[in-house]
Amino acid sequence: MIPTYEEIMLPLLKFLSDGNEHSLQEAHDYLADQLGLTEHERRELLPSGQQPIFRNRLGWARTYMNKAGLLDSTKRAHFRITERGLQLLNEQPKEISSEILFRYPEFVEFRLMRKPKDDSEVSIPENKDSERNVTPEETLEYAFQKLHSELAREVLDTVKKATPAFFERLVVDLLIRMGYGGSRKDAGEALGRSGDGGIDGIIKEDKLGLDTIYIQAKKWENSVPVKEIRDFTGALASKKARKGIFITTSSFPPSVYEFVTQVEYKIILIDGEQLAYYMIENNVGLSVVNEYKIKKIDTDYFEEGL
Repeated sequence: MIPTYEEIMLPLLKFLSDGNEHSLQEAHDYLADQLGLTEHERRELLPSGQQPIFRNRLGWARTYMNKAGLLDSTKRAHFRITERGLQLLNEQPKEISSEILFRYPEFVEFRLMRKPKDDSEVSIPENKDSERNVTPEETLEYAFQKLHSELAREVLDTVKKATPAFFERLVVDLLIRMGYGGSRKDAGEALGRSGDGGIDGIIKEDKLGLDTIYIQAKKWENSVPVKEIRDFTGALASKKARKGIFITTSSFPPSVYEFVTQVEYKIILIDGEQLAYYMIENNVGLSVVNEYKIKKIDTDYFEEGL
């Protein structure tokens, strides 16, 4: 199991106890070995896929102890223990938690995001341990994932209530946003041919129309039976086509996924859950309420001054 950022702080401070300057990479490699992390755990990424979880937590452990004055940043991605850090180690703590860090006014100031007027105003905020197991960045990412999942369910429920004609227009809008269909006029004319030998519509693969993709768009509640996919395959054969997209508001059983791997045609299956996520990703039927940007220090900019 990947340790929390609080579980990393004491091993990190002990690693720095020799008083020498060490790099973040040195600390990362040493602690990963010391803590017995597997290769999978070392590579496991945050939900955004932008950074390994362990490296992110190590970074926050360093940040928190730096704000508490337990270590100093000496230059880009390098640091060493301070006299305060050595004093804390001499106390032989069993762990370094946020509760311990809150004894230092600089850390309290950092967490409160305001400068106290005097020491009498320094106090430990309530619920200080509410986020002990994850870093602030992880908290934000997991909250985003939760909002994303809830939005996807709401999107799918709304799509299921729409009329079949509106669903076809939705499919057109989505495919155009994804880069298919040529012009909106071409795509709009292509779709809506319900019952045309198992084909609901035709759309260009790209703006130049170098290839054609046949579409089947079905509003279903129950799982799509494999017979529907066989009929769609037969329709592709009758059109001498080789590519198709089957979109549904429901789901596909394992037999359908197995079937499409055995046929000579390239058939993409998009179930209701995938449809909702594609709509969110491409802003079809959604509007942006707010945006939050996560920023970090540009170490290259400050390199000459450190």
